[in-house]
Amino acid sequence: MSAIVERLLKLLATNGVRQYGEERVSQCEHALQCALLAEQEDAPRSLVAAALLHDIGHLLYDASERPSPRGVDDRHEELGAKHLREAFGAAVAEPVRLHVAAKRYLCAIDPAYFGLLSAASVHSLELQGGAFTIAEADAFRSMPYADEATRIRRWDEAAKLPGYETRPLEYYRPALIAALRS
Repeated sequence: MSAIVERLLKLLATNGVRQYGEERVSQCEHALQCALLAEQEDAPRSLVAAALLHDIGHLLYDASERPSPRGVDDRHEELGAKHLREAFGAAVAEPVRLHVAAKRYLCAIDPAYFGLLSAASVHSLELQGGAFTIAEADAFRSMPYADEATRIRRWDEAAKLPGYETRPLEYYRPALIAALRS
């Protein structure tokens, strides 16, 4: 099982050098900032792992085939969760799968949250279906791992700071190994 940890760390180190959408950080910098924010809030290791890996679906695409710059929702959350589920189980895969829905949820229930979104995040929100309706928000809130996904979503929006000092990628190996299914 630790082979997947090795593959994920390598993917973050190689494909993670790509720019994170239209943000001024790389995919890996964004992932490391999210994981650091999770740690600073004393999140359990599974949630730290999910924070680090929440956008792994973006990195599974070849650089030339990424659909979002072309105005298509790449459904990276589904792709990432599918990639992680067998090795990590629901505690990691579900918050990853739900982090986009959590953005739509937060935009529906917290008017101030929309104001925190970067221009790129506003654009992706449109591609992802926009803010939830009240009924959709209620349905989301009742889902297992909705709270964890909402925490990741808040870290996600805050983790776009160029030059922000984080821990090195290798630091998270123990958290990833601890989050593996036994």
